[in-house]
Amino acid sequence: MFPFYGRMYLIFTRYPVFSEGSSFDLTATGFGPTPGDRHDQDPKQGHRIVELAAIELINRHLTDNRIHYYLNPERDSDEAALQVHGLTREFLLDKPKFAEIAKDFLGFIDNAELIIHNAPFDVGFLNHELALLEMLQLDQYCVSIIDTLRLAKEFHPGKRNNLDALCERYSIDNSKRT
Repeated sequence: MFPFYGRMYLIFTRYPVFSEGSSFDLTATGFGPTPGDRHDQDPKQGHRIVELAAIELINRHLTDNRIHYYLNPERDSDEAALQVHGLTREFLLDKPKFAEIAKDFLGFIDNAELIIHNAPFDVGFLNHELALLEMLQLDQYCVSIIDTLRLAKEFHPGKRNNLDALCERYSIDNSKRT
């Protein structure tokens, strides 16, 4: 199933949620800029990444190489979003903007296989940030992108396949997950 045995990175992102007068469910998965999904968090609506992290695996083994950024989205999150991610404007105000970390991030993932849960969502936001900087799309910097949500749906059709459900299904301790 996974033929690639080089550098791989798990990418995790957090986004501010803005209601803009629309209704949304913060516990739902699948939000994003892909066809058929809700557009509450569509980056084309001005939504931005507020947290970005990646860990490195080499030949399927975790290394100590990792990155983590809190990012200044240059806009407010609404109260509902703060209840989810807890990242206030005051906290994010002195953090770097995506443009300031983009080259470091792309260097970190360069020529690697990315493993992302609900990849169309994260890739949509990352591609939007890269487009704002007039840079190439994410897939131009990596070998491939594996969407673990798509895989989970194939393995477990009709079941919940968000990260919490998968951790429970596979007996993975996620008590320290934020």
